[in-house]
Amino acid sequence: MKLKLEGDTEAVLSGVHALQQELNFKLTDDGIPIHIEQADNQLSVSYEDGRAKIVFGEKAGFFRGLGLFFQHYAQKEAFFLEEEPQFDTIGPMFDVSRNAVMRVDQFKGIFRKLALMGFNAAMIYMEDLYEIKNEPYFGYMRGRYSQEELKALDDYADQFGIEVIPCIQTLAHLEEFLKWSDAARLKDTRGVLLVESEDTYQFVKEMVETVSKPFRSSRIHIGMDEAEELGRGVYLNKFGYKDRLELMTKHLERVLEIVEANGLKPFMWSDMFIKLASKTGDVHYDPATEIPEEIIEATPENVTLMYWDYAHTKREDYLAMMGKHKAFGRNPAFAGGIWVWNTFATNYGLSLDASHAALQACKQEGIQDVFVTLWGDDGYENNYYSALLGLQLYAEHAYTNDLDREKVTERVKFITGIEEGAFLLLNQLDAIPGVAKDNKEQTNPSKFLLWQDVLLGVFDKHVEGLDLYSHYQELAQKILAIRNPDHELDFIFDVPQKLAELLSLKATIGVELKAVYDAGNKEGLKQIADQILPEILERAEKLRIAHRYQWLSMNKPFGWEVIDIRYGGLKSRLDTAIHRINQYLQGDIAMIDELEQERLYYHDIKNSTAIGWSSYYYRMATPNVFFHVLPI
Repeated sequence: MKLKLEGDTEAVLSGVHALQQELNFKLTDDGIPIHIEQADNQLSVSYEDGRAKIVFGEKAGFFRGLGLFFQHYAQKEAFFLEEEPQFDTIGPMFDVSRNAVMRVDQFKGIFRKLALMGFNAAMIYMEDLYEIKNEPYFGYMRGRYSQEELKALDDYADQFGIEVIPCIQTLAHLEEFLKWSDAARLKDTRGVLLVESEDTYQFVKEMVETVSKPFRSSRIHIGMDEAEELGRGVYLNKFGYKDRLELMTKHLERVLEIVEANGLKPFMWSDMFIKLASKTGDVHYDPATEIPEEIIEATPENVTLMYWDYAHTKREDYLAMMGKHKAFGRNPAFAGGIWVWNTFATNYGLSLDASHAALQACKQEGIQDVFVTLWGDDGYENNYYSALLGLQLYAEHAYTNDLDREKVTERVKFITGIEEGAFLLLNQLDAIPGVAKDNKEQTNPSKFLLWQDVLLGVFDKHVEGLDLYSHYQELAQKILAIRNPDHELDFIFDVPQKLAELLSLKATIGVELKAVYDAGNKEGLKQIADQILPEILERAEKLRIAHRYQWLSMNKPFGWEVIDIRYGGLKSRLDTAIHRINQYLQGDIAMIDELEQERLYYHDIKNSTAIGWSSYYYRMATPNVFFHVLPI
C-alpha cells in the first residue's frame, strides 16, 4: 500500500517510518492521502472518497489510529471510528529479572505491536539487570543491560509515544546481587537491604541515578514489595528488634529523598502497608483489613502507591481494595497481570476474567495509571509474546468505557496475525481433565508433570485415573493445525506443541510404572523400559531444542543455562529409570526402592478445583535437598 501523510506529521513521522515493514506500506506522493490533526484527548479515524483522516490527542493515540485505519481499510468501505482514552497511563510491565532478558531487537518488535494497540507506557522490571559503574557484581553474568541498550530502547519507544519507566527494587527482591560476598556490607537477609546503613543509601543513590539516566521519563518505580524479612537478619543481630512499620517508613523516606533529588516521581508497590495493616501482618487481600491512622500518617505523601492484584474475578473485590488504598488520601495506580509465569501455559482462563473485572473497577474508581505485569517467576519457561491476547484486552479497555469483546478478537488477529483461538489453545496445557473451567486456582501441570521425576513422582497421586494421554495428544494436533511456518511468531507454538507431545506419554507414566511394578508385571516393566521411556527421552530432546530456539530468538543467552540444566536433569533421570528397571528385571537388585514407596499428595487438594500447584522447579524435581537456603 502507498500512503501520503499530510498535516501535523512532524511528531509522528519517525514512528511511521519504523512501522512500514510491520504494516507493509510505503510513503509516496501518489499514495492514499491521510490528513493528520492533533487535538485534545480525542481519537478518530475516518476514510471516505479515497481520503483518510486521523485526529489524535497524544502521540500514542495516533499509532493506534494508524492501526485502526489499516485494519478497516481492508474492508474497502467508508468508515468513521471514534474512541475516548480512559486512562492517563496504560502499559505492560516486562519482568527481565528472572533470567529471560529480552534482546533489544525483540523489544523493538514488541514496541511496534504495543504502538498499534495504543499503549503509551511500558515498565521494565530490573532487579539487578542494569549496569552500575562501581558495582561489578550487580547483574554479573545475568545479561544486564548497558546504558546504551536502555537508551536505545527508550529512543525507539519514544517514536511511538511510549514512555519507558524503569522499575527497580530499593529494599527487597535483591537476592541475585546480595548473594555475592562483595555485597555483604549491604545485606540484611537473603534478599533485603540493610536499612539504616549509610552504605545502603549510597548504593540506592547509585541505583537511582544510574537507572534513570537513559530514560526520558521523570517517573520511576522503586519496588518495596514483599519485604517480610525486613530487620530480621543482620539488622536484628546488630541493632536489635524494631517494628517493621518504623523500619519501612524511615527507609522509604531516605529513598524518596534520593528520588526527589534526581527530579523523579516515584511509584511503589503497596502490599507492605496493606499487610502491616492486617490483623496477622501478612495478608495482602484480607477484605476485613482496615487501614489504621498510624499507618496512613506514616506513609509519605510524595509517592504513588501501586495496588497489584491478578487473581480476583469480581469487580467488587477490586473496588473494595481500591477503597482501602484511597484511605491513604490519594488515587492509587493499579497493576494487573497476564499469567505467563510459573508455567509453560499462559493462563487465559483466569487472566482475561480477572483483567476485565479489574479494568472495569479502575474506570469506576477513576484510577488513571494502569499497568499489566508479565512476571517471570522461577526462570521464565514461557515467553512475552504468548501474552499478546491479554495485552490486547487491556488496550481495548483503554479506549472505551464499555468493552466490545468481539473487537478484542478482531484486533488481536490484525495486530499479531494470530487468531484468538490459537492463543487460547495455550491455556489447555494446564486446563487438563480434573481442573475446573478457567483454572482459577492457577494449577500448573504443564510444568510439574514435565519436571517431576519418573521414579519419585511427587505429583503422581494428583493425576491418578486421569486420561492425560488423550488430552495432550489431541492438544498437540490442535496446535499443529493452527501453525503457519511462514508467520513471524510461529516459533512460539513449537514449544507448546512439542510439550504436549511429550506430556501425552510422560504425564502419567509414573502412575503406570508404579502400577505394573506393584502388580509384579515384569512384561509391563520391560515395555516401559524398552519402548516408552526411550520415546519420552527422544521427545524431551526435541522439546529442549525447540525451547532453546525460542529462548535464543527472543532473549540474551544468559539464563538459558538454568533451563538447559533442567532438561539435562530430566533426561539423566529418565536414563537412570531405564537402568534401575533393567537392574531389577535382570535380578541385579531385589527391588526398586523408589517404587516401593507409597505415593502421597504433594499438598492437600480435597477442597480444590485444581490438581495442584508448585512455584519452584527444585520442589517438583525432588523431595530431597536440592540446595540449602540459609536465613541470611
